[in-house]
Amino acid sequence: MNKNLTFGSVCSGIEASQLAFSPFGFEQLWSSEIAEFPSKVLEHHFPDIPNVGDMINIPNSILNREYEAPDLFCGGTPCQAFSLAGWKNGLADERGQLTMTFIEIANAIDKIRLEDGKDKSIVLWENVEGALNDKTNAFGNFIAGLAGFEEEIKVSKWTKSGYLEGKERNVAWRVIDAKYFGLPQQRKRLYVLAGGKDFKPDQVLFEFNNKDIVKELKLKAKKSSSNSPNLFLTKSTEKEKELVFNNQGVKLEVFREYTDCLYAAYGTKWNGNAAAYNGSLYVSENDKIRRLTPLECERLMGFPDNYTKVNGNSHTNRFQAVGNSWAVPVVKWIGSQINAFTDKKTENEFNEWKKAIQPKKNKLNALLYLLDGTNQISKFEYLNSSNIPNNPIFGDLKNVIEPNHALDKFYLSSKACAGILRRKNERNMNMNAELEILMARISKGDKLQTEKKS
Repeated sequence: MNKNLTFGSVCSGIEASQLAFSPFGFEQLWSSEIAEFPSKVLEHHFPDIPNVGDMINIPNSILNREYEAPDLFCGGTPCQAFSLAGWKNGLADERGQLTMTFIEIANAIDKIRLEDGKDKSIVLWENVEGALNDKTNAFGNFIAGLAGFEEEIKVSKWTKSGYLEGKERNVAWRVIDAKYFGLPQQRKRLYVLAGGKDFKPDQVLFEFNNKDIVKELKLKAKKSSSNSPNLFLTKSTEKEKELVFNNQGVKLEVFREYTDCLYAAYGTKWNGNAAAYNGSLYVSENDKIRRLTPLECERLMGFPDNYTKVNGNSHTNRFQAVGNSWAVPVVKWIGSQINAFTDKKTENEFNEWKKAIQPKKNKLNALLYLLDGTNQISKFEYLNSSNIPNNPIFGDLKNVIEPNHALDKFYLSSKACAGILRRKNERNMNMNAELEILMARISKGDKLQTEKKS
């Protein structure tokens, strides 16, 4: 496989993969996006990369050589109501159809590449962590189909990482949290990596170390918490003081050190969810509470400032596009791992961790390893397949916040504050202490103004 890989993407969105892979010289051949606003973003930033539109048409187009078969194929499709049995019998649930198409595209790409004397492609698929818990066993069907089996693989519970040796492809998966990649956002996503029988996705997606990184971080956190007050204590504590800061002469405050997962509906539904109570997606600017802006959300995902500020945009468009995208630094790390894999020349450079771990029995008699967290594989070596990388990087939410640019509509009105506090009391919910104090002040402030006028 060539060092400077080519790639194609589906469900491309605003192309986090392009930003993530370009530092390694990966060349994008085509993208596939049908939504109007993300397509505008692609046209604005990457006018020379064809957007081929609906991914349903890609398998035939690849087989007819209308589009080139890339070295790397990536995307994230809905993982619902998908079964190999239904696929085999020509049945297609509307929600699961794109998952089947994803595998068909990968198969079409490999057919053409083999005809041309090339290695099979590397396949990268991203999805929400909940895909592992789907009641229809969508994940078991997906990795089985990707691996080349005709029947699903069933287990009592899918772990958050693992490895499968298939008939056509080897497959590895791992849930990774963007919070440890320099983004102050807790965003856990499932990444599946696959390739031909000569490809070793486990050597790319998993890491090896002489220490248990998860245990080490927990010990550090425990030590830190014993010396520092809890984040949800009163504002007078040292920890809370660290969350209040000044920038460009503006008093700013965040309510946690990192946010909850940024979601696509953030721009329209932001008063009634968990973030309304823990404060993770709010900021106080001169003692007025507001939601994050599109620019700040771009920073939370690792995009350049105003990346989605293109002709014809709306704030809702921007929120949705960013919230639906990939965390750029995580995918960049995967790109660096793939890049490093291509430099390895011999089997001696790969870790033989499977000798130390028992495979999981299954009806297909496939080599299936269910992993989670870290596993000690020798006296002085650990396999890390946790959501934390071997070299975690912690971002600072203060660097995300931009003062003096939020429109009035981003601020929480006194009526909204009163409504959130009312729901909090009615539902007997916990709330960030400092956020509650500030909301109460804002709510009472309007009442005082009303009383003065009367």
